Amino acid sequence: MKKIIFLLITVCLGTSIASAQSKADAVCGFYYAKDPFSKEGSQVKIYRNSQGMYEGIIVWVENREKIKYINYKFLRDFVYDSDDNEWEDGKIYHPGNGKTYKSYLKLEGNKLKVRGYIGFSLIGMSMYWTKETKQRVQK
Repeated sequence: MKKIIFLLITVCLGTSIASAQSKADAVCGFYYAKDPFSKEGSQVKIYRNSQGMYEGIIVWVENREKIKYINYKFLRDFVYDSDDNEWEDGKIYHPGNGKTYKSYLKLEGNKLKVRGYIGFSLIGMSMYWTKETKQRVQK
């Protein structure tokens, strides 16, 4: 009887952990983003790294002069907060102005709210990136 109870608890915990990881990984994928300053488009890939944090790299650029930024990691250190259903404590680097901002991410349907700020979240800027089903091909 004790073995059956232990097995049921183990299965339930495993299912719960898998479900939480699935929610955390919902942010992973490709997003079309517009630079808030230059208004140029790019595609970003967000993924979970080997330490369980979420990062993002540029995988496609609209302006071919910016091709040097392909595979550039500009999102770092995001951790999923299941209470708020958002990815927080991250950093976003803007190569155009050379500044790094504190940041958090929040899924809103097929849009990803990306909030970058200095100090407090109230002092900053939000962008909305559109989720895409596949990686764009750079020409």
